[in-house]
Amino acid sequence: MQKITFDFNNMLDHSIGGLHGVTPSDMQELSGRIKDAHEHLTGLMASPVARKTLSLEWVELPLQGEKMIDEVRSLAKEIAAKFDNVVSLGIGGSYLGLKAAQDALCAPYYNEFKALRKGRPRIYFEGNNLDPETLRALLKNLDPKKTFVIVISKSGETTETKAALMVIEAWLKKHVGAKFGRRILAITDPTSGSLRKKVDQEQAKDTLSFRSLPLLKGVGGRFSELNIGLLHLALAGVDIARIFEGALAMRERCLSPDLAGNPAYMYAALHTILYRKKGKSIAIVMPFSEALKSTADWYVQLLAESLGKKYARKIEIANDGTEAWRADASKVVNVGRTPVACRGTNDLHSIQQNNIEGENNKAVTFIRVKKFARDLKIPGGKDILSGRSYSGLLELAQEATEWALARESRPSCTITLPEISPYYWGGLLFFFEMATAFEGELLGVNAFDQPGVEGYKHYMYFKLGKPGLPEATIKEIKDNPLIKDQRYIL
Repeated sequence: MQKITFDFNNMLDHSIGGLHGVTPSDMQELSGRIKDAHEHLTGLMASPVARKTLSLEWVELPLQGEKMIDEVRSLAKEIAAKFDNVVSLGIGGSYLGLKAAQDALCAPYYNEFKALRKGRPRIYFEGNNLDPETLRALLKNLDPKKTFVIVISKSGETTETKAALMVIEAWLKKHVGAKFGRRILAITDPTSGSLRKKVDQEQAKDTLSFRSLPLLKGVGGRFSELNIGLLHLALAGVDIARIFEGALAMRERCLSPDLAGNPAYMYAALHTILYRKKGKSIAIVMPFSEALKSTADWYVQLLAESLGKKYARKIEIANDGTEAWRADASKVVNVGRTPVACRGTNDLHSIQQNNIEGENNKAVTFIRVKKFARDLKIPGGKDILSGRSYSGLLELAQEATEWALARESRPSCTITLPEISPYYWGGLLFFFEMATAFEGELLGVNAFDQPGVEGYKHYMYFKLGKPGLPEATIKEIKDNPLIKDQRYIL
């Protein structure tokens, strides 16, 4: 079977020069840290305790067994047989991974045309924003008697998802009656949180109401698609087993200590050098495939939340050898590449102008598809486009974009998928997850927390009057109000 390939020629000095490209001496300088990072990361991944406490359990997700897959398939079959519509509520990793899967692995215009769904329900995403227009329009046009709801939240307290669930609960109760809870399934923490509490309370009254699936311990949201996304994949008719097989094959490649045989390590090492030594702080992710644009959006969250950190990581080792990671307040680092998702060829007519002639502070990752499931040939006989296939033109456009960047000493690399399929998409996700974890090791930060996300939440909770906020948080907000001087508002 063909493999996903990683071509990094245009990140190296032989293509774009030593000022902007990675040199052999750059790689040699980083080699010691690469070795240390591998030993540390794989040591943690081999420990069941460390995987749970440090949020590394995602490395085990490709190993989930056939029994679990069968259970999810059975549940999806039951839902699909009864309902025409499914509304999925979630934000961050509880939304982006699912949207990426649907766009990549379902037919284009999946929701719009019945023939493309092959008997599967339409799937809509909400609870990922507080814009009132989208949810209002959706509920106005859906038949509540033919709609099922999946809510994904670890705590149940995330404002966007919680608000959407409250609105939808009222909508269902109004239109289908007291047993509306039989149309809701929660994917949440198995033991704690307000959503878990609600599930337990509702099931105590009716075992078919608010059924649930567990968010696995030690799996953070942005690394969780192969946990929380499985029911969604099964509902859409995607072969989950093939996704696991692809992720597992990539897992084996990405645990090798040999940099020359480990695409994730190489990707992380090269980008670390380009970022830290060459000033390439912006990560452009450009799939040449409409179906993979949402996968690029998913990667934006993965990279930004994992590596955008204010403080260095401090490792505390207990007497039994277990590790705890803390933010080291004495080491302010403010690191992390800034990801930007776009797509070819559409964005060659927008952001590419800046990529070529703007500040040389970017590294571009292309994602190329070698073979499309369905192609289109251009008719006619005299035009230069006549007789050409869309896929051939797309491949040429990607090659031309590489060439144009290299001519201006702009680094780029290309990840090539033999085709867009569950197997290769699963491999692509695991590649990016492993590369991000390894880059976190090289940068010396905790790639599995997201303390910077909490600031806006705390401010909102304070303004909403939520009880139980820490006194220090309340004091910080009161002592540092937003300044709105009317002289500076035009």
